Amino acid sequence: MGTHVIKMPDIGEGIAQVELVEWFVKVGDTVTEDQVVADVMTDKATVEIPSPVSGKVLALGGQPGEVMAVGSELIRIEVEGAGNLQASPEKPAEPATPAPTAAAAPVGAGLPREEATKPATPTPSTHQPAAITPREASDRPLASPAVRKRALDAGIELRYVHGSGPAGRILHEDLDAFLTQPTRSTQSAPGGYAKRSDSEQIPVIGLRRKIAQRMQDAKRRVAHFSYVEEIDVTALEELRLHLNNKWGDSRGKLTLLPFLVRAMVVALREFPQINATYDDEAQVITRHGAVHVGIATQGDNGLMVPVLRHAEAGSLWSNAGEIVRLANAARGNKASREELSGSTITLTSLGALGGIVSTPVVNTPEVAIVGVNRMVERPMVINGQIVIRKMMNLSSSFDHRVVDGMDAARFIQAVRGLLEQPASLFVE
Repeated sequence: MGTHVIKMPDIGEGIAQVELVEWFVKVGDTVTEDQVVADVMTDKATVEIPSPVSGKVLALGGQPGEVMAVGSELIRIEVEGAGNLQASPEKPAEPATPAPTAAAAPVGAGLPREEATKPATPTPSTHQPAAITPREASDRPLASPAVRKRALDAGIELRYVHGSGPAGRILHEDLDAFLTQPTRSTQSAPGGYAKRSDSEQIPVIGLRRKIAQRMQDAKRRVAHFSYVEEIDVTALEELRLHLNNKWGDSRGKLTLLPFLVRAMVVALREFPQINATYDDEAQVITRHGAVHVGIATQGDNGLMVPVLRHAEAGSLWSNAGEIVRLANAARGNKASREELSGSTITLTSLGALGGIVSTPVVNTPEVAIVGVNRMVERPMVINGQIVIRKMMNLSSSFDHRVVDGMDAARFIQAVRGLLEQPASLFVE
């Protein structure tokens, strides 16, 4: 028997170190060739690390949340044959098992990862003890965001649930088994007016750490200012519904986003200083001819910004289809590094939760972000008559080091004019 050492791979783009986000194996597990053993995160995306060999896990080289250098030892696996490193019988490797309080869910997780990586063990119900000894309140159970949400909806404290997955990870099957216990009502989360003294510590790692770093950096370095304008989208909504009724089945349904993208593309022709990036260290502003629109997308673990490339060359339906594809890829943790980088301006929308006004943070090194608020019907005075119109606010932010206030206001007014007279979106 030999030992095969997997080192932190060179993921490219000049990256010298990455963050270890999550282990999917533990010491003693048997892995197969091409099985994903860990998730690591670069500045732009989460990357799966597969095992190139089959064997038994001897040691793990880091804890979730730890920043590791490219080329450092990630995992040791005992294999048939010589391996790439002979294990020393006098001094066996000491396993470094992950601390249960430092686990994080895979970024933008869709289907629970444990479904694809769980070992061939009996079902959780056969492992469920008759009387469960709860974990300490500070001992955070391992579970995916989907499992945590399901437990929260069911009023279950996960520290009472036995986990049958790797490193004691709680799976959906464990919740199923817990829910069938006749005594579970005494173990669920307190309700009503019962006093609570429990607390939960959540490590800031993975995507959440990257979001925190980028937002802090943007607020520290960018001279933000915001500009809010209301738009009458009655005619735009009529056009959108008409197009969906006529071509929705064959070309796909249109939301407001592709219309907003089109309005930004047309308005940016007159205001190229808005479609720009600023390297504040080199003191260089780059104005871009191509409009690569970042589409802010909320996933299970946080905000990601996949990029709609060359929006200036896309039709309503091609841009709409690409927006949907990118959003699904980001939420399912399938977006590539290329799909998450290179934007020149960002569009953000909270949909029905958009509120009245927001102050979005500029997505550096860009210099502008356009925010969409909720659409509402309200009475407006037009030609001396009170009529019901569909109104919506745009709340946008700009980097005042690059964009003057007057230019920002004129740009948003141009977008407003295009959306209020939607035929002008397509006049060349």
